[in-house]
Amino acid sequence: MIEALNLQDFRSYHNDSFEFEPGVNIVVGPNASGKTNLLEALLVACLGSSYRARDSELVRHKAPWSRLDAFTSHGTRTVKLETIEGADRVQKSFVLADKTYKRLSLNKTVPVVLFEPDDLRLLTGSPERRREFMDDMLEQMVVGFGQLRRQYKRTLAQRNALLKSGDSHVNTQIFAWNIRLAELGGAIAKERLALVNRINQELQTIYRQLSDSKITVGVKYKTACSGHQYESQMLSKLEATQDLDIQRGFTGYGPHRDDMHITLDNHPADEVGSRGEIRTLLLGLKIVEVRLVEEVRDEKPILLLDDVFSELDGARRMALTEFLAGYQTFITTTDADIVVQHFLDQCHVIPTNKTKESVQ
Repeated sequence: MIEALNLQDFRSYHNDSFEFEPGVNIVVGPNASGKTNLLEALLVACLGSSYRARDSELVRHKAPWSRLDAFTSHGTRTVKLETIEGADRVQKSFVLADKTYKRLSLNKTVPVVLFEPDDLRLLTGSPERRREFMDDMLEQMVVGFGQLRRQYKRTLAQRNALLKSGDSHVNTQIFAWNIRLAELGGAIAKERLALVNRINQELQTIYRQLSDSKITVGVKYKTACSGHQYESQMLSKLEATQDLDIQRGFTGYGPHRDDMHITLDNHPADEVGSRGEIRTLLLGLKIVEVRLVEEVRDEKPILLLDDVFSELDGARRMALTEFLAGYQTFITTTDADIVVQHFLDQCHVIPTNKTKESVQ
């Protein structure tokens, strides 16, 4: 668990400290009072990066550096961000057990599951959001997936730059990029397919528990390439559509174009699902994420809920409340009464004026 957090020139915080409890911690305050920034600081301390901003945006405006100190049950975790003069970037470092690291490997992170308002549009939003959902989960479950993800993005950017270059030798130069992109793409698709299969094994039972419904729920990985022969099929498609890619200036096949589809009784959930059914599916997906991360890491993840209680009705709030038992949880809200009434056990309320109190 995270016992306390010190923030120095991080986002809207200048020099502030917070203490936390093992159970539910409720961060209360009006909009733009720093609630989400606090959750973001917890995420950065645990995983090493933000879910919504570049590193340079984490340093308080006009400050030369930023620092986070998270005091956990396993020791102190320190994150340092130092601005580089004349550049829109920062130098980032992590200090764990008196050793400094430039990047956190999987075994040096603390598992975290974030539930934020954008997740409520996971099914109805763009395919990119669903790809990020899969890949963000895999980064916390599969050793080396983060590096694989970055390598694929770099290789894709390099291939696209070559497509747009107008170089007369594109057709002779691009073959090596096709091979490398297909190799990386096949590795990503393999992990995504395995993840989708695991989600399928869990989501149906959880959905029926949440909704008391007999509707059949399914999750599919939608791709133009066969899962079992993804690498070779992707390479063939890259070569077959090479001229078209040159005309368009971008790569038309690969994991960056794939999608995750969820169905209700074999129909697309975003087309046939009611608002309540969509909310239940999304809540079910987050519960599956928590269970899978906990299973793989053999450690309970910390849960961060950014103003999602206000988006759920009473029944789904109750279902979420029951699930939170046993996890250290941080919930932001503009109205403490909406959240507090759902917890029979003690919860810790943290107003954004930094005055801390416990309520029963």
